[in-house]
Amino acid sequence: MSKKVVIIGSGFSSLSASCYLAQMGYDVAIYEKNATVGGRARQLKKEGFTFDIGPSWYWMPDVFESFFNDFGRQVAEYYTLEKLNPAYKVFFENHESIIIEDTLEKIYAAFEHEEKGSSTKLKKFIDTARRNYDIAIKNLVYRPGVSPLELVTKETILRVSQFFSTISKEVKKEFTNKKLIQILEFPVLFLGAKPSDTPAFYSFMNYADFGLGTWHPKGGMYQVILGMKRLAESLGVDFHTNAEVEKITVEGGKTKGIVVNSELIAADIVLCGADYHHGESLLDPQHRQYSEKYWNKKTFAPSSLLFYVGFDKKLKNIHHHNLFFDTDFNAHARDIYDDPKWPEEPLFYANFTSVTDPGTAPEGKENGFFLIPLAPGIEDTEELRALYFQKIITRFEALTNQSVKNSIIFKESFCVKDFIKEYHSYKGNAYGMANTLLQTAFLRPKLKSKKVDNLFFTGQLTVPGPGVPPSLISGKLVAGLIQKQYKQTKELQPT
Repeated sequence: MSKKVVIIGSGFSSLSASCYLAQMGYDVAIYEKNATVGGRARQLKKEGFTFDIGPSWYWMPDVFESFFNDFGRQVAEYYTLEKLNPAYKVFFENHESIIIEDTLEKIYAAFEHEEKGSSTKLKKFIDTARRNYDIAIKNLVYRPGVSPLELVTKETILRVSQFFSTISKEVKKEFTNKKLIQILEFPVLFLGAKPSDTPAFYSFMNYADFGLGTWHPKGGMYQVILGMKRLAESLGVDFHTNAEVEKITVEGGKTKGIVVNSELIAADIVLCGADYHHGESLLDPQHRQYSEKYWNKKTFAPSSLLFYVGFDKKLKNIHHHNLFFDTDFNAHARDIYDDPKWPEEPLFYANFTSVTDPGTAPEGKENGFFLIPLAPGIEDTEELRALYFQKIITRFEALTNQSVKNSIIFKESFCVKDFIKEYHSYKGNAYGMANTLLQTAFLRPKLKSKKVDNLFFTGQLTVPGPGVPPSLISGKLVAGLIQKQYKQTKELQPT
């Protein structure tokens, strides 16, 4: 008889785990507190405009392909991908900008144009990043964080220095141009920490950026969620939405199941794909692995102030992805990590999917997604949101040389309080726990509970870490641990 697994939450890691577990022969059901699946990767539709509420960058396409291939499927069966060219545009002070295009050769040329001799340095840097990427994908990220010995391979021993230096140090060894340094430091922000706190080994994110490119699923990132849901349903996974989990019940060192709407849902195995801290709060205190002191000492990825804006015209001088680095990068980072507060002049990001995907906005109009990284846990009021929208939209107008304020049809916002309310996110973080040296691999919260025999966790606060591709991998890793313990009908197929 199939063992029953109930999964709390329906984000990328939960959907991934559900597919692998169903493929192995488990009876799988997902319980999602919100009205639609996707966790942080939900969708907003309003007045003919479509917005991804959360993740908006599609990097590391090989990880998505690997996921679907594990089930004998192809990405193209579920959604249509387009490689973006340009990948993104970076705006700097004094109305300067650099465009990152879709091939390494074009990017080398852009660097060389900015600073003579920098293309040679970039080739060397990317060669190292490519080797790190191969090691990370083939040897490290698909390991479950059970033991420090997982990090010990022939390849990692040869690169041990890369774990004790930082991205910032390695970039600044080779480059002196401020703009080029910021572009090379940017990708590790997806890992949730300052470049000066992120091990140099994570330069593999630069290869993900420049070498593998930036992609867009037609219709938005939510199409990936819908594709994974279709796959899960075809494998027999049951979905329950508007189903807030109130408690994880434990008896005799084992969970008996979950309580939803005051009703016990019995299960042989419980897998929490919701925020790890929240998952533990569903347990009685004696069954929790990590104290409030533990969580409070950890370095969390930023929260964000997000705006979803409908414009009544097509905008000028923009691309699909746009980074606004026209203010002090280091000052903003200090306001997130060192002295948490609202930044005086924040960096920000703007995404207009309607530039390349016209179906995401009415004809002749533009959809705008604006993001300001913020420290988790800070004050969040409507007045602050309004003030910071005016800050960034005024700079946006100046840097793109156009007037847009009078073209706004509507504006929705999402910030710290919403991350807490909608996702039970610890301190309202947006990306999980940062990948610093002391929060990497086996040093992250565990996939398997140490106190409850049949309770497991997955997602951005455990291994491998923050981001969409790591979340897919996290789901596979936890499914492998469950299979190792319970030996259901089928073995997990290797990637």
